[in-house]
Amino acid sequence: MSDPHEQNSPHRRYGHAVAEWHDHILVWGPAALLCALAVGLFIWLVDPAPPKVIVMSAGPKDSTLLPAAEAYREILARNGITLKVLTSAGSVQNLQRLLDPKQHVDVALVQGGIAQGVDTSSLMSLGSVFYAPVVVFYRGHGMDRLSQFAGKRIAIGREGSGTRLLSLALLGANGIEPGGTTTLLPSDGAEAARQVVTGQADAAIVNGDSATRAMMLRLLQVPGVSVLDFSEAAAYTRRFPYLNEIDLPPGLLDLGHKIPPDTVHLIGPTVEIVARSTLHPAISDLLIEAAQQVHGTAGLLQHAGEFPSPIAHEYRISEDAIRYYRSGKSFFYRNLPFWLASLADRLLVILLPALVLLVPALRTIPALYRWRVRSRIYRWYGSLIAIERGALAKASGEERDALLKELDHIEEGINRMKMPLAHADAFYVLREHVGFVRSRLTGERRPASNA
Repeated sequence: MSDPHEQNSPHRRYGHAVAEWHDHILVWGPAALLCALAVGLFIWLVDPAPPKVIVMSAGPKDSTLLPAAEAYREILARNGITLKVLTSAGSVQNLQRLLDPKQHVDVALVQGGIAQGVDTSSLMSLGSVFYAPVVVFYRGHGMDRLSQFAGKRIAIGREGSGTRLLSLALLGANGIEPGGTTTLLPSDGAEAARQVVTGQADAAIVNGDSATRAMMLRLLQVPGVSVLDFSEAAAYTRRFPYLNEIDLPPGLLDLGHKIPPDTVHLIGPTVEIVARSTLHPAISDLLIEAAQQVHGTAGLLQHAGEFPSPIAHEYRISEDAIRYYRSGKSFFYRNLPFWLASLADRLLVILLPALVLLVPALRTIPALYRWRVRSRIYRWYGSLIAIERGALAKASGEERDALLKELDHIEEGINRMKMPLAHADAFYVLREHVGFVRSRLTGERRPASNA
């Protein structure tokens, strides 16, 4: 008979505690590991951390695209993001780099009007950032249509440039095609302007960076050189959805000398921030924020706050950009450092899926725990039932002795079993049932021995 003090000893109580913790670990451990793996996999596949380094293809060294990209780099650096800026030949090469999977370019500045006939479904726009006006200088006066230059010499931009692609599209709409009577010169910018001044060209189509205030002022002060007033600007914008109407009001270039003397109607595409569809949402927000700082002020061709703009042209506007334009930065990014806001935002994104996993698990695990603990008890009942049936079968004395030995073995195993205190009631019920079966064996045997 065991000592009652031993039954209540700290060692015995420690044994029960160890058993209980062991059961908890075996049940809760795999469940916690499974949930952690599921959440980790969700983070990795659905909401990875924003990259620390991104690559932007900008433009030539003498263009306004490159300084804009450099300004973006400084702003992103404040948030711990490194922006690598690549020079390029212009928008055409920028688009080619974005579409080429072998080129590690994430985002680029791309002028509208160069993606005609190109599959851009893998790209998205973060918005337009400034106008790239089309300005036509010509020798003479009174012209207001491109079709009037048929049969003349026109500088339309160098081969492979965005200016050339846009010029060919506009001239084609006016019936002027390569190979006809019109001479199309492969020069642009300052060279095209020089050809008009010297008489080597009858007209020059300049676009974007070339159409600077300084160049327009200089050319408009040359006797015999005029700027084309696109009187059909509205028609152009409907024929070419990527074009916009741009007005030069009187005196915009020089108030003192009232240059131009009258309103000049221009057309032109916008330059957009175009990215691959894999761009991280947090980086998208940073780029739009940078664009607001760089391009959001008033300028020669735009009002304050006009850019960046989410108006779609040749590329679909990304959902992240639409969300940013509607509501701005999220609460975390407004109030926390970028790295901490990124972490908090990702945790928030996975919270709902994690709850979907955890709530059923939390409901199931207690039942699994109870089943595990009670299964250690219930497994003995099969043996007890077999012994009791043997006793009811009017077994011989030797058979009953064997059944008693088997019952002793069962009782010994039960006594060695460690059971959490919360399930002690089932443990004592099992012991009572052992005693009940023992009484059946000895009860059936006693009358036979007295006879």
